Amino acid sequence: MKLLHSGKVREVYEDRGDIILVASDRISVYDVVLPTPIPDKGKVLTRLSLWWFERLGDIVPGHVISAADVPAEFAGRAVRCRKLDMVPVECIARGYLAGLGLREYQASGSVSGVALPPGLVEGSKLPEPIFTPTTKAPLGEHDEFITIDDVTAGQGAEAAAELRRITLEVYRRGADLAASHGVIIADTKLEFGRAPDGTLVLADEVLTSDSSRFWPADDWEPGRPQHAFDKQYVRDWAAGTGWDKKEPGPEIPADVVEATRARYIEAYERITGETW
Repeated sequence: MKLLHSGKVREVYEDRGDIILVASDRISVYDVVLPTPIPDKGKVLTRLSLWWFERLGDIVPGHVISAADVPAEFAGRAVRCRKLDMVPVECIARGYLAGLGLREYQASGSVSGVALPPGLVEGSKLPEPIFTPTTKAPLGEHDEFITIDDVTAGQGAEAAAELRRITLEVYRRGADLAASHGVIIADTKLEFGRAPDGTLVLADEVLTSDSSRFWPADDWEPGRPQHAFDKQYVRDWAAGTGWDKKEPGPEIPADVVEATRARYIEAYERITGETW
């Protein structure tokens, strides 16, 4: 195998013309990789992504070839995937207002150029899900909001419309399935690539605790931070340390590591109905 890329939380290898995507236990917040791993995190994300890919194939083809045909040392945290020409856009769908979307709304009344009603607060449900793309920043740099017009300028009108449509369809499918298990998917980030024939393919991870905000539906209350089944818990802890959000990141205490691991596993179990 040939190492092609080592990202914030994943390694990408080439093997016999395919891609081997390996999810580590590293965790990143504010685009900085923290020095303390979260045990089993990579395996949880891999298994949850595979569960979702099986349920989204009628909307968009996925990049998965096999979760079994991978090197033994990566078993459980690796997926053999199709080699794609990746689209240089982070495709984000939001159904609720939180995180950077909330901050953008508070500053401008819109997110990625999409105007929203006045009076929304943290955790508010939006009138309908919106497409809020960002740049795909290199390691150590921050993604920036862009508009659908920016995506059109870079990818063409047809591709931009397709990215928007598929992103929102995947989000709606995921949100509906998760809601039936008592979980709100507030937002999610998707990545796409193109197959050699030009087909748009869903890639990377999908609807996981690293790429989405998961909240328990029975605890949702607009106007305050929500209980998070995702890495928001680590973001909040890190922000409270006084860290300047630049390299190097702080070590994560053992109790925060264990609580984070428990939240990742609870999200998996709630959404899939399977026991970890």
